[in-house]
Amino acid sequence: MISVIGYYTTKFGELWEKSLFDLVEEALFGVLKECHIEKGKIDAIFFGNMMGGTLENNLHSPSKIAEIMGTHIPVFRAEAACASGGAAFHLAHTYLEANTGKTVLVIGAEKMTDYSPEEVISALTAASSGEEQESGLTFPGLYAMMAQVYLQKYNYSKIDLSYVSYKNHYHGSLNDKAHFRKKISLQEIESSPLVAYPLGVLDCSPISDGASAIIMTSDKTLLSKQKKAIRVLSTEVATDTISLKNRKFIDGIEATQIAGKKAFHKAGIEPDSIQIAELHDCFSIAELFAMEDLGFWKKGSAGKRISLLETMLNSGNSLTTNTSGGLKAAGHPVGATGIKQIGEVYLQLTKQAGSRQVKNAKKGLTHNIGGSGGTAIVSIFGV
Repeated sequence: MISVIGYYTTKFGELWEKSLFDLVEEALFGVLKECHIEKGKIDAIFFGNMMGGTLENNLHSPSKIAEIMGTHIPVFRAEAACASGGAAFHLAHTYLEANTGKTVLVIGAEKMTDYSPEEVISALTAASSGEEQESGLTFPGLYAMMAQVYLQKYNYSKIDLSYVSYKNHYHGSLNDKAHFRKKISLQEIESSPLVAYPLGVLDCSPISDGASAIIMTSDKTLLSKQKKAIRVLSTEVATDTISLKNRKFIDGIEATQIAGKKAFHKAGIEPDSIQIAELHDCFSIAELFAMEDLGFWKKGSAGKRISLLETMLNSGNSLTTNTSGGLKAAGHPVGATGIKQIGEVYLQLTKQAGSRQVKNAKKGLTHNIGGSGGTAIVSIFGV
């Protein structure tokens, strides 16, 4: 049995006083302290990071982490665009499956706010196809095209997207580590300046700094000493074409559908067994896609059901999503996001989520996307 036994995250936001590896160091030693584990008990480290090389000219990060830790254990870096954290987790899980009785640390981190918007956009856009880059498309533009197809196909309007940000900002106001701890009104969202129709500024996740870390183990002796742990029931990855034009459809993300079906099958449960889900809401339309692609809602129904705020905290419904605030409010330091998602599920399932605690949460899911859907990682957890 592989379990998550601890979690630590830095604050997400504009952390100008800290470097990438300042954040890494805080998260590394923060999670060790949280779990009361000595660094010598860690057998390997997996690091999710997207833009250290492009923005900071900062490669060979595993050796830098070894220097911070003062150990000679294996350290591996994973990069899958905005799914880099989820990829690091998946690889760590695979390592533990192959090496019984081991303990690993998984960390995701990104430093984005020290650079100009043009530099950050250029680095992020490197995760799209060459043709898309050459035509001037950025990720807001790509998701805007996907949103237009969805809204037209199912007869929705821009207003229907606003409920995603409204809900997630409410949740983010309850998270002291969130980039934005501020509730926003539907009117503010609907009237925010357009980035790429139908997506306005308040439909888009921010540029953030931050680092998150978890500890995973298959060591029965260590696990027996931990008071708070959750089991990894499954973790699955699917990849698709990097170009939108080569996808079977663009009113959803097929990689999510494939990874989700595999994850539910391996876990031996159905979508209605999940009480808490952290979904990849890089743009408001992405959460609607996820709800349908993962089988929580029927295809074409998300535009209506989100307006009923069915997945909002204390709504009385069986599923609550993005209690951390999601990418939209908690922030999106891209390498850290996938680990923060797992950490939020860990807090919820171990009843440590405070004012945003979901009652009787027994099973949770994380959904981490790279690019416009070229990578999808779906993981399921239980107590």
